[in-house]
Amino acid sequence: MKVEIWSDVVCPFCYVGKRKFENALSQFAHRDDVQIEWKSFELTPDFVPVPGESIHASLAKKKGVPEAEGRRMNDYMTQVAKEVGLNYQFDKVIPANTFLAHQLIHFGAHHGRQDAMKERLFAAYYLEGQDINSVDTLAALAAEVGLDAGAARQALLAGTYAEEVRRDEYEAQQIQVRGVPFFVFDDKYAVSGAQPSEVFAEVLDTVWAEAHPQPTVLATGPACGPEGCD
Repeated sequence: MKVEIWSDVVCPFCYVGKRKFENALSQFAHRDDVQIEWKSFELTPDFVPVPGESIHASLAKKKGVPEAEGRRMNDYMTQVAKEVGLNYQFDKVIPANTFLAHQLIHFGAHHGRQDAMKERLFAAYYLEGQDINSVDTLAALAAEVGLDAGAARQALLAGTYAEEVRRDEYEAQQIQVRGVPFFVFDDKYAVSGAQPSEVFAEVLDTVWAEAHPQPTVLATGPACGPEGCD
């Protein structure tokens, strides 16, 4: 089974959704046969970070509300994240443009470390307050998941994977992705948002059953089994 997940590193529900999906996947009988591919989606592709500006102020500006309201929204998200074991540190968060981070995730994919790279970026941004606008920071994070820091830096500076990011975003437009996280199962079924793990579990079972149907017994008669014959 193939599962494609469109998300953004600076989307708080995307990290929560990752945890909820992982929880469902951990209990799925065929989890070893599930191939996950992370797809790029920039919530604010034209975002230009303002040095020293807090994430509360940045969010408030984006939403057109007072900074206090931005802080209230982040406080709410902190509580949501705690429900899946994530301790968001919004006071440390450095607002970021994620185009480079998405390129690094593709770099990770080409070296067999895409999921690890995605997870490391989420943690760096939401839990540690690292600056993912910085090529130096991104290269260091790549090294932490077993990738070559020098090769990662070179790829980021050259824009080696920029086109792959744009291709993901074009695909999102084609299937009318309006928000993230957005999960697509076997190119046929989609789940939008950080749904409960029970929803993901049901979808996994449904998609697997459809792709691997059990034969329908149309007639029964005398037969032999391990315990003898009828």
